[in-house]
Amino acid sequence: MLTVSNRSASAMRTLQHLAAGMATVVPRIGDTKVPMSLLEKGAYINYQRIEDNLAIVRERLNRPLTLSEKILYGHLDDAHGQDIERGVSYLKLRPDRVACQDATAQMALLQFMSAGMDTAAVPTTVHCDHLIEAQVGGVKDLARAIQINKEVYDFLATATAKYGLGFWKPGSGIIHQILLENYAFPGGLMIGTDSHTPNAGGLGMIACGVGGADAVDVMADIPWELKCPKVIGVNLTGKISGWTTPKDVILKVAGVLTVKGGTGAIVEYKGPGVESLSCTGMATICNMGAEIGATTSLFPWNNRMADYLNATKRPEIAKYAESFKHNLAADQGAEYDNHIEINLSELEPHINGPFTPDLATPISKFAEEAKKNGWPEELKVSLIGSCTNSSYEDMSRSASIAKEAASHGLDVKSKFTITPGSEQVRATIERDGQIGAFEKVGGVVLANACGPCIGQWDRQDVEKGVANSIITSYNRNFTGRNDANPATHAFVASPDIVTAMAFAGRLSFNPLTDSLTGADGKEFKFSDPTGAELPPRGYDPGQDTFQPPPQDRASVTVAVNPKSDRLQLLQPFKPWDGKTPEDLPVLIKVQGKCTTDHISAGGPWLKYRGHLQNISQNCLIGAINSENGEANKVKNQFTGEFGGVPQVAAEYRNKDIKWVVIGDHNYGEGSSREHAALEPRYLGGLAIIVRSFARIHETNLKKQGMLALTFADPADYDKVSPSDKVSILGLESFAPGKNLTLRLKKEHGPPVDISLAHSFNEGQIEWFKAGSALNLMAAKAKARA
Repeated sequence: MLTVSNRSASAMRTLQHLAAGMATVVPRIGDTKVPMSLLEKGAYINYQRIEDNLAIVRERLNRPLTLSEKILYGHLDDAHGQDIERGVSYLKLRPDRVACQDATAQMALLQFMSAGMDTAAVPTTVHCDHLIEAQVGGVKDLARAIQINKEVYDFLATATAKYGLGFWKPGSGIIHQILLENYAFPGGLMIGTDSHTPNAGGLGMIACGVGGADAVDVMADIPWELKCPKVIGVNLTGKISGWTTPKDVILKVAGVLTVKGGTGAIVEYKGPGVESLSCTGMATICNMGAEIGATTSLFPWNNRMADYLNATKRPEIAKYAESFKHNLAADQGAEYDNHIEINLSELEPHINGPFTPDLATPISKFAEEAKKNGWPEELKVSLIGSCTNSSYEDMSRSASIAKEAASHGLDVKSKFTITPGSEQVRATIERDGQIGAFEKVGGVVLANACGPCIGQWDRQDVEKGVANSIITSYNRNFTGRNDANPATHAFVASPDIVTAMAFAGRLSFNPLTDSLTGADGKEFKFSDPTGAELPPRGYDPGQDTFQPPPQDRASVTVAVNPKSDRLQLLQPFKPWDGKTPEDLPVLIKVQGKCTTDHISAGGPWLKYRGHLQNISQNCLIGAINSENGEANKVKNQFTGEFGGVPQVAAEYRNKDIKWVVIGDHNYGEGSSREHAALEPRYLGGLAIIVRSFARIHETNLKKQGMLALTFADPADYDKVSPSDKVSILGLESFAPGKNLTLRLKKEHGPPVDISLAHSFNEGQIEWFKAGSALNLMAAKAKARA
């Protein structure tokens, strides 16, 4: 209290004003500067933006917020003017960073070069993990990949250096593990050109898979646009123990929600059961959330995240997050659009598959299901690792199983491969003996890369077309995904279950209840797996595989050989001609599931990811034609001859005939690869018309100037015949929320009109009119110059 005597009234008022002013000065969260990463100078965590935006949003919405809402709305470009309605509004967001893997980075960087920018507006990294094929083992496979892919790696190394990006060389590890170890932080917003970018949700970050065009927008300082997600709450109670692992949580959730149940939504995990999960275990759950179509998944800030940040030499981030924890958890009373309850104490290990990641079976019922469905009993290969399950904890628990089997004189009966997620994990488990335990029982350690998980597997033990079973700790098991063999029955489980089943060599083995016979003829049962959550002696970083941007970027020349069959500079697509599309052929009416693997296959095609003309030769070759039940065999509607899908598409394009594709439910699920949108656009396609889309693919199509349309009545899919000629009416007044009309000209009978819905907003309609989002961006940049 101030005591004032013999002062004028005005002096007293002045002192009172000063005192009041002094009393209101409080520290701001932004007064503390904490780097986003130890590898980047001058880029700091911006909790102040979140704090300021949320003050505005709370006043506007006047309701409790979920965790995902806090982080998303905290990154709004315009918190005052942004419309906010779940499932309706398009949010304009400012992500903290961008990450690209090498297969998608090629096209993203080629697009960025076309945009006329000289540096990325936000911290961005490129990771070499997709182009390394598994053949004989890690060291030899890596050396072979570096030789074969030298041209691509040189392009990525020089382009990242030129534009100020971080570059992780081949052998570094899988993008999502590198991000978790070095770049993810609680409350951040990241986009990545890979569908499993949500892995960073294990550290409380909203991390979303996107196409390369979205990445280019953010790198070019343009807000990222996302339809305001709905929110699914998963309440975890009880405690995880025994053979049950975090992987079983997402295997269970996938069974509940199916591959499309999370579309347009963020999955938030919460509840007392969260504390029994490790940080890397939470990342596993978020990683595989891509398989339910979720925008992303995430967990609230907790002590296990702090432990992981401390172990990866980021204690300042842990301390900063703790001071901001009021915004790193949902508000009391926050409302969710859907809710799931899981008691971890009662959760069984699950095995999902075959052919789809949402066919979930508790292990107690799996042998019965396998027998009933006639799944091949012999287990040919067991594969652990990948971006989903390759943490120190995962490897330690699997090694404990291998050591117990070895103590009984057993080697694996199935082939057994191990994929470390990063060089740091590989070096640490080599030092601590887990690799030795795997190799002792017959395991083969592969390179620190994606490998068989994405089809980079030169599999020799089974001929293509022969039915067989494999089991992996990966995330995705669509037909032919791992080995390009459509007859392979691929099952997904935890590393614990995969490792144990390798010693039995059969699908019917349940390690929780069944016994094996040791070399001494005596039966034994496996003990519950054990393993340290974090390395007691700390992480061994292994080889240094990171290339920071050079100080002098002006002298760097980007390496692109004009005669290359791997890399090709892009030419802009033609803008819409303003005319009503009439009497277009249906290139293919797709029957059933059509993932991005069906639209743009991986495996051997990955080497062409930087060459649009060459990779377009795989366009839709895996899709099933409803006309004949065959893949890659469609009729040219003008010649009557059958040919491959890309060949017929090119024949139409070369005669200046646009075409459409008709598709089923959840069209384009799976990977974020934008090639699945670029290829049909390059080959002359105008529209993809389906019952429903997967989120990322729908956006990718729009970005490339294609019409992504849905049947207003999904049953109208059945009214379209592959021989129909189609017209799309209403484009002259194309507007948000206004349906278009598909007019079918039948071979026999009168025309049929069908209502087509769409989710285009005004900005996306401008992409279509300009020919692509990149065209529009370049035009605006030219106008500013």
